[in-house]
Amino acid sequence: MPSFNKIAQDVINKELLGLKTLSEQFNEGSSNTLAINFEKATSMCSKITGRIIVTGMGKSGHIGKKISATLASTGTPSSFVHPAEASHGDL
Repeated sequence: MPSFNKIAQDVINKELLGLKTLSEQFNEGSSNTLAINFEKATSMCSKITGRIIVTGMGKSGHIGKKISATLASTGTPSSFVHPAEASHGDL
């Protein structure tokens, strides 16, 4: 059985590889769809004068709640709305 230190090191190395891959995707040139879409999304969010509504179901819902909380904690008014509840008047 591997030691906890070895497991931690393996996890950290996988995360580093993931971040390196993501960074490389941003540097692939001016026609890079990821970089263009990221720029558009962040630009749109910075111009919003009301609240940002984040939605998602299942795992994406859990992530959406965290994104909404992060936005709110950094000064951007944000709320999470479950999509099933949105269709019943919460939106």
